[in-house]
Amino acid sequence: MNVNVDEILRDPLKYLRQVEAGETVVIVRFNQPIAELRPLGSSKQLRPFGLCAGEFRTPDDFDAPLPQDILSSFEGK
Repeated sequence: MNVNVDEILRDPLKYLRQVEAGETVVIVRFNQPIAELRPLGSSKQLRPFGLCAGEFRTPDDFDAPLPQDILSSFEGK
């Protein structure tokens, strides 16, 4: 839904209620979008840091240069 700045200023709660209901509101000025109001994502808890600690090991040569044939593949050769 596109709404101009004057409409938002006239009745901001109307548009906030629509956002709460799941709708995205695009605010426009002179027919150019300037902002977007959208519902926030769910408030899922982040996974704790180190959740998989000890479950895998980084090889010692992790940062070693790649073989030439693999590098060539990345370059499309």
